[in-house]
Amino acid sequence: MLRSTLFVVLAATLVFSCNNSARQESSSGEETAAQPAILKGETFGAPFSPSGIIPHSEMAAKMEGRDSVELIVEGTVQEVCQMKGCWMLVSTEESEEEPVMVRFKDYGFFVPKDIAGRKVVMEGWAFREVTPVEELRHYAEDAGKPQEEIDAITEPKEELKFLASGVLLLEE
Repeated sequence: MLRSTLFVVLAATLVFSCNNSARQESSSGEETAAQPAILKGETFGAPFSPSGIIPHSEMAAKMEGRDSVELIVEGTVQEVCQMKGCWMLVSTEESEEEPVMVRFKDYGFFVPKDIAGRKVVMEGWAFREVTPVEELRHYAEDAGKPQEEIDAITEPKEELKFLASGVLLLEE
């Protein structure tokens, strides 16, 4: 219950965080000792050891009966905030599951805005949350969606989300 409350509070502080101008980048193209040689790329946020990776398609099953779970997930970036790179939508190409909204812990790092289609590995917490209409419209604006698509958003949406403490953008 405490974790659930923590995530609700954290999520509420991030709702309109794209307007925040603070930025802290932590990236390197260097391979770290904890990182296997087969996973090369650029790290954003906190470095992590990508062991125990699951595909995006298994996230929902790992959430079964839980309000949140700490995971290391691999997926494909579908969309990125075009204002600052402060969020991304991630899915698995071979899965029909809906993309997961990924935000970054403490608004402490951003990802490049041009990484749609690229594979990432992320460490953090998966959780379920109802996203209000205002927030959904805000994300649609950040993604550069047409006004008629933004106006068509009229219902809140319950969705699986991910709060990443670190993201590894894999080399192409």
